[in-house]
Amino acid sequence: MKRLLIFSAIAGMILAGCATNETTDTSNNDRTTDTSSSSANQSASADPEVIADNLEVPWAIEKSNDTIYLTQRGGSIIRIENGETREQPVNFDETVSSASEAGFLGFVLRPDLTTSNEAFGYYTYEKGSDRMNRIVKLHLDGNQWEETEVLLDEIPSGANHHGGRMKIGPDDKLYVTTGDASVPDNAQDLDSLAGKILRLNLDGSIPNDNPSADSYVYSYGHRNAQGLAWSDDSTMYASEHGASANDEIIVVEAGKNYGWPVIEGNETRDGMEAPLFTSGSNQTWAPSGMDYHDQKLYVAALRGTAVLEFDLANNHQRELITDYGRIRDVYSDGDDLYFITNNRDGRGSPSDNDDQLLKVSLEN
Repeated sequence: MKRLLIFSAIAGMILAGCATNETTDTSNNDRTTDTSSSSANQSASADPEVIADNLEVPWAIEKSNDTIYLTQRGGSIIRIENGETREQPVNFDETVSSASEAGFLGFVLRPDLTTSNEAFGYYTYEKGSDRMNRIVKLHLDGNQWEETEVLLDEIPSGANHHGGRMKIGPDDKLYVTTGDASVPDNAQDLDSLAGKILRLNLDGSIPNDNPSADSYVYSYGHRNAQGLAWSDDSTMYASEHGASANDEIIVVEAGKNYGWPVIEGNETRDGMEAPLFTSGSNQTWAPSGMDYHDQKLYVAALRGTAVLEFDLANNHQRELITDYGRIRDVYSDGDDLYFITNNRDGRGSPSDNDDQLLKVSLEN
């Protein structure tokens, strides 16, 4: 039976199985699903509620009042309201790429959505023989979205490692994660937008208090960050994919270097930041979307096939939800936690009703 796990798992056994590399591409951060058992079976308190199913590889969860929006990597948005699920087309200026890990990824609603009908999106497209990512403004017109403005273009995008998570921070700035585009040295190159966390004004301009006044780069040395969250005191966190293990949960600070490809996991080097949590060299999570609630971080795990809980007050971690396969994103709405599966992304083992959006209560 699908379970919400209520007891703390031993930290060394938090992950699903061992960190076996993919046989086809050991550099691929969205590692294939390991179906081996995780920690010992534990008692169930409640089953998550299925909100929507038969989704086509959803990537990001957003919510405005009682309406939920999901991106689908193929290039559309799913709108869920009053129990009704409706697909909304998105008219992009470029053709959305269908390459590995690519597509319509990040999505965040403007705080004034009800009056502006605007949101921001991040998607991958082909440009001749090159593949690029771009950050765009989207406008809702009836039941479809239109790309109305390009805020930042030609973000490097290789065979994989596209990054793509977007969030509006407590400072009302737009934060965007980018992958290293499968070129590790990009992450240390401050002239490249790859392997970074970027910070923009909502009009696409560079904030005057960025680490460099003429650069979107907020932090660097990232391999492929896919999660962003802030605590109540505005501390910023990100989730980071390691090469074949050594996945990380990090505290993000302006101008800091997070080490890739020089260090990862528990390695240290002067001038480079160590993670708050790491899966270590023998285990892997492939962490993606994340959110914060009540001194805890909730993180979607693809290779780890779980929703992970990181207790910041007690420096403790555990698997919270298992048995749903690959998890791509989470969204905290007070005491409720939403999460989406990614079993149809080519690396999972989908059931007949995958992919799904589910909700579970976080109340004890």
